Amino acid sequence: MFSKACQYGIKAVIYIWTQSMKGNKVGAKEVAELVDAPEAFTAKILQELVRKKIIGSQKGPSGGFFVGKEHGKYTLKDLVTAIDGEGLFSGCSLGLKSCSDSNPCPLHHEISKVRAHVVSMLTIKTLKELAQEVESGVSVLSRLV
Repeated sequence: MFSKACQYGIKAVIYIWTQSMKGNKVGAKEVAELVDAPEAFTAKILQELVRKKIIGSQKGPSGGFFVGKEHGKYTLKDLVTAIDGEGLFSGCSLGLKSCSDSNPCPLHHEISKVRAHVVSMLTIKTLKELAQEVESGVSVLSRLV
């Protein structure tokens, strides 16, 4: 369902949240190891998330990636959109230029239902809440536990 970049980004941000809740900043190398992704690719994803304000970064000896109160409102939908764009949530599944409720492709109405469910699923919890679930043991990121 999600691109590889998005999968890495989701795991990375949840990990960054778990560390930030403990007062720690983390580097791209550490994140890459924990999400089992190439370091350069991870760094690129993290920089894009900084640019989109999903996470923060600080340079210097005590620097790294972090999240704070200002990042607490973001959901998986925000993260997915920041990495992969709006394509999962809009556009014709068959690639038609003029697909809409009034001019539907053969899949339009069924895909609309699925998209509504996906949007609901991706917005029901914040990224912070997902990290809290990992920290409490309710859910896991297998490489992080």
